[in-house]
Amino acid sequence: MEDRLQKVLSRAGYGSRRGCEELIIEGRVLVNGKPAELGMKVDPNRDKIHIDGSLLAYHEPEKKYIALNKPRFVLSDRPANDPRQTVFSLVPDSDDLFVVGRLDFESEGLILLTNDGELANKLSHPRYGKEKEYHVLVAKRPDADQLAKWRRGVVLEDGEKTAPADVRIHKFQGDGAWLSVTMSEGRKREIREIGKQIGLPIVKLVRVRIGTLRLGNLKPKEWAFLKDDEVKALRELVSKRPSARGSVRAPRKTVYAKSGADNKRTPFRRGTKTDGGARTSSGTGTFKPAAVKKKPKQNA
Repeated sequence: MEDRLQKVLSRAGYGSRRGCEELIIEGRVLVNGKPAELGMKVDPNRDKIHIDGSLLAYHEPEKKYIALNKPRFVLSDRPANDPRQTVFSLVPDSDDLFVVGRLDFESEGLILLTNDGELANKLSHPRYGKEKEYHVLVAKRPDADQLAKWRRGVVLEDGEKTAPADVRIHKFQGDGAWLSVTMSEGRKREIREIGKQIGLPIVKLVRVRIGTLRLGNLKPKEWAFLKDDEVKALRELVSKRPSARGSVRAPRKTVYAKSGADNKRTPFRRGTKTDGGARTSSGTGTFKPAAVKKKPKQNA
């Protein structure tokens, strides 16, 4: 059966569809001995496809979907000649997987690992505007003006204005506060840059949701295979018509989020099955922010 070349390559584990498009543009793909063209259709069971000189022995791989709680100081990708730990070292047999929803080195929380290129592309591409939710500890208690700026969008140092976001105070802690931030775009270090711009330094940043998928009770370094209903919910989400820039829920007046019912699953830590810490797959889950020591005040 014919399909677009980039989709065939993505299903074979060569990355997201966008990444496979780059392989084609760079001239690294041949179809029946001729340079491939972007958008062309092929039948992987009939056409001979070469990538970097190697013949594609195509077979439909088993789809894998893994939720991981990325700890701080772990990389979300595979940089060359970098000795630092990566998310792939936490999950065994993950060489054929790629990350959906990268987090910077200092941030933590939910990451999806999968070899489903089509799903990964639609969850990652800005035009589909899929919501991501974060719990953010800021060093100062925000005032109404700071919250209003964040909700409307902030012009960063590069001159670009961020998209509107749903920002709510979740809980005060010492001199700071935990915020719940929901956004539909994810530029590199965007939350940290916003905090810097409006005078709210970020102390801790945890992603708790990607679209319909929630972190739940997974502890740092723990991972778990997604259940069938979670995969189905993600597919239904990306099947909806994409928006120009995505949409974000209007800010709500409720201060505290409601907890949903637990839907239990056994998590894993570095490939070893554990007995407790089942994660929540529906509802908002129960958010228990880690305690942060308050610095003693110094006399002037």
